[in-house]
Amino acid sequence: MTNNELLHKLKQILDYDDQQMLDVFTATDFATDIEQVSGWVKSHGDATHSKVEDKILATFLNGLINQLRGKKDGPQPVAEDELSHNAKLMKLKIAFNLQGDELLELFELAELSFSKHEVSAFFRKPGSKHFRPCKDDTLRAFITGLAVKRNSAAI
Repeated sequence: MTNNELLHKLKQILDYDDQQMLDVFTATDFATDIEQVSGWVKSHGDATHSKVEDKILATFLNGLINQLRGKKDGPQPVAEDELSHNAKLMKLKIAFNLQGDELLELFELAELSFSKHEVSAFFRKPGSKHFRPCKDDTLRAFITGLAVKRNSAAI
């Protein structure tokens, strides 16, 4: 799952328009404009499509955490230059305030089954013997489950 796909899927899940996406970026003091944001969420074949680098996605996810959970006092987190799927999953878990059982439910909605221990391994430090890398299909299943959950809650 590319950063562009993830950003596009989040836009759909949250039912945000381009201005609301821009608001998430500007809340982190990231300098961008509506045309650039629009290009990031376009499909790959579109002429105005532009690539979302890890730092841009990290900035958006930090802004989403601030927007959905509230901005913490003090210095704000600095957007990472490189973002693994594990880090993306962690930021989304924080942004949507998800607990272990809720994560399991989201994976189940996407027809991917994990135990609590397997899911917690995604959030361990890479040096830990219990660390498990989050693969592309795992992140995609999480996003699919989140979309199913958010859409069914809207009905």
